[in-house]
Amino acid sequence: MEKGGWIDITQPLTNGMANWPGDTPFNFELGVTKEQSGSVNIGEIRTSLHMGTHADAPFHFDEAGKKLHELDVKIYIGRAKVIDVTMHAYLGRSELEAYDLDGAERLLLKTSETNNPFVFPQSFIELRPDIGPYLGEKGIFLLGIDVPSVDRTDSKDLPTHHALGDNGICIVENLMLADTEPGDYELIALPLAIQDADGSPVRAVIRKI
Repeated sequence: MEKGGWIDITQPLTNGMANWPGDTPFNFELGVTKEQSGSVNIGEIRTSLHMGTHADAPFHFDEAGKKLHELDVKIYIGRAKVIDVTMHAYLGRSELEAYDLDGAERLLLKTSETNNPFVFPQSFIELRPDIGPYLGEKGIFLLGIDVPSVDRTDSKDLPTHHALGDNGICIVENLMLADTEPGDYELIALPLAIQDADGSPVRAVIRKI
């Protein structure tokens, strides 16, 4: 959805949406209605922090990693490059070397998946761990992707999460990029300011440069 040049690439948080297997599903309800209070409606939510479009703090996969409140907000605001990787089932250094990433600081990957908020994908693009050192060499410090994870669903050691984290690269997952053209954009994808958190939903928007 585009408003005033800004394109919303957020997967909305919606009751009934798909969740990572075993995670707490998203649920919104009115805890207090205007009729009950006499003045206002008051909503409440219960959810995993990794629902919809969300940021992973390094603490999510590394006990010694930074927690959400320790990350600089500037990571999530600024110039970003969208590239189309829909032709790849696997993505690592060798595939990315075909793209011009010079000067990029934030990289958003448009994969072959259609991101349906109500269906958890059975399979999605696999990122090889060597993507971490390569993006680090390029000076990229934020990687966004339009699938639920930078690692496989069945992975327990999360090698790509760690490879990215070891190279100073923060992660945003579950972007909505199916209708986004490759190119350079301004990005705002701010997480909530949740003290000590391992992640947070974000509202992600881009505007063509």
